[in-house]
Amino acid sequence: MSGARVISINLSPRKTMRKIPQDRATLILDRGFEDDAHAGDWHRQVSMLAIESIEKMREKGLDVNPGDFAENLTTEGIDLMELPIGTRVRVGDAVLELSQIGKICHTKCAIYYQAGDCVMPKEGIFFVVRTPAEIEVGDKVEVLELGNGTCEANYQENHPDNTSGCNKVSE
Repeated sequence: MSGARVISINLSPRKTMRKIPQDRATLILDRGFEDDAHAGDWHRQVSMLAIESIEKMREKGLDVNPGDFAENLTTEGIDLMELPIGTRVRVGDAVLELSQIGKICHTKCAIYYQAGDCVMPKEGIFFVVRTPAEIEVGDKVEVLELGNGTCEANYQENHPDNTSGCNKVSE
């Protein structure tokens, strides 16, 4: 895991659209990325997906790239699915706390209809921002502390899209 790094930072001005790769971006305390539609007072401030997951979809014949699954950070060299809720991760100078693993896909996206599957609901993970900072492509991703299955964030009542709180989503 020592070679884990950010290979793409992706932002979008609106939800339900593919995110646009950026060279750098600013993480705001308890909000997420500046100028990103998913930033807010809730537990899914920052989303992360491994390039290895994107490659699974490429193997199914899809022409997909970082940001196409609406993830904020595309990583390489870290097994995101092995991290428990509450894990604290340093990305560059920022610190993030893992708040949710997977998500419920209420409306099937275009990728689902093309491939019959989508990796984000199963392999995407979500964080809250604990230490803000500007980060950039190439920044190291380092696990600071493994979680115990719970996170300190509790935004459930503050956001209408938050129906699961901080947890692992199972369908």
